[in-house]
Amino acid sequence: MGNSGSAVKVCTDHQGGINWLSLSPDGQRLLTGSEDGTARLWSTADSQCHGHFQGHESYITFCHLENEAAFTCSADHTIRKWDVMTGQCLAIYRGHTSIVNRILVAKDYLFSGSYDRTARCWSVDKEKQIQEFRGHRNCVLTLAHYSSRDVLEEEEEEEEEEEKVSRDLLVTGSTDCTVKVWWVSSGRCYQTLLGHTGAVLCLILDAPNRELFSGSTDYTIRTWNIVTGEQLKVFKEHQGSVICLELVNRHLYSGSADRTVKCWLVDTGERIQTYKAHKHSVSTLKYHAGILFTGSGDACARAFNSRSGVLQKIFRGHKFIINCIQIHNELLYTASHDGTLRIWDIRGICKRNKRRWKKERCAQGRSSQKGSLSRLFNNKVGCMVQQENGE
Repeated sequence: MGNSGSAVKVCTDHQGGINWLSLSPDGQRLLTGSEDGTARLWSTADSQCHGHFQGHESYITFCHLENEAAFTCSADHTIRKWDVMTGQCLAIYRGHTSIVNRILVAKDYLFSGSYDRTARCWSVDKEKQIQEFRGHRNCVLTLAHYSSRDVLEEEEEEEEEEEKVSRDLLVTGSTDCTVKVWWVSSGRCYQTLLGHTGAVLCLILDAPNRELFSGSTDYTIRTWNIVTGEQLKVFKEHQGSVICLELVNRHLYSGSADRTVKCWLVDTGERIQTYKAHKHSVSTLKYHAGILFTGSGDACARAFNSRSGVLQKIFRGHKFIINCIQIHNELLYTASHDGTLRIWDIRGICKRNKRRWKKERCAQGRSSQKGSLSRLFNNKVGCMVQQENGE
């Protein structure tokens, strides 16, 4: 447990830190956006760089990859759309007056959030701004999108006569401590979610259950009903800013500046696991096949058994913070502020986890006291992990 791994490939093409890593929906390509002002396209088949997108006048803050087009946003106040096959810049979206720090592509829309205190909506196929969302008192850091058809009953939809043309809504989180929900068609603010006392750093949406989760520098995660705006629960056990969130099967994973990840049962609000091996803030996390992968400011990625909390592997080699991770075909991709993209083989971890999961299921089937036994086992494992890390 906790053994180190060596990368199967280290990609050093960028001349500056990598701020984001995006995987295409078909899993064939990866896109990296860098401090060097360029984006690069990588094939997941051969791990080679097959595209170099140049044109931004400052560093790239975030990127998003579709199957045929790539999108980047930058400190130069613009967003660019690129042809994946040719590397040609297809469109430049101008209008923001400060750093664009986040973009989101949904349907035919491109959404952006900026330090200019606004979010904007653009036509993907044209360089035209469709809508501006103005009302935050500070910068917009994070975005989410959904359709009212996903959450509203028919009688509720009839009440929204003004929004009949378009039922899309945009969610924005800001350093002004608020979350806002906007009608895309009119730019009207539908809800302002009040409760956080610090900047909202991350959002995750569960539209079928009408729930939104927000993480903040006030050390809390809050759950909201996105139809009524009601605050449903507050998760309070972190001792540092909540930086990243992942929702899987009604389990919420939260990464924090307190050097831990916590797992919560969404339906009850109970914290059921804490993952403790990090030496710095947890900057990114990803759940895959029963394993929780994390990236940290200590320059290491880690793999934990999501159920027991046992540290299974440490991936060492980066020099600075890991900003983003992706997983495809049992390969782990880590992008760091040291400018490298590293690729790691995780087949062994996945196989061991599957075997362990099968054994646990068999054991549960034989035991009539599986609940109490599982809790006892997890408590023992937690003590072992703490002892191994000198805590």
